[in-house]
Amino acid sequence: MSRYIPEVLRDLVAQRAKFCCEYCCLPADRSFFAFHIDHVVSMKHGGETAADNLAFACSICNLNKGSDVATFLDDNDQSVRFYNPRRDLWREHFRAELTGLLIAKTDIGRATIKILNLNHPDSIIERRELIRLGLLMIEQDSN
Repeated sequence: MSRYIPEVLRDLVAQRAKFCCEYCCLPADRSFFAFHIDHVVSMKHGGETAADNLAFACSICNLNKGSDVATFLDDNDQSVRFYNPRRDLWREHFRAELTGLLIAKTDIGRATIKILNLNHPDSIIERRELIRLGLLMIEQDSN
């Protein structure tokens, strides 16, 4: 874990996120791996190490996202930015089925699911079990 982000800022980011990944909603206390503090807009792209540019992220989401900020969907030559937990509402871009599958409601949701690999089979199984046990509180679809 990098220590260039002051502990007080790390604590603020984790508490603000209620100790859940701000991308996939996994609770930190249900993860085997330590969570990361993610630069929503990476430093490489001019993002700062400031509370309004930091997100609490599970290691899988953070490593899949890397320094990326957008991707291309389908055959479109227009890039689509990722979900930004500092300015977007999760429920406007995603919903979860009881099966654990995340469904994109928008192109931003599709781009985020694609690059963060949010519907990897292992993630779906984990999410389904956490939902079943009442340990994952995200907007769900009963279909």
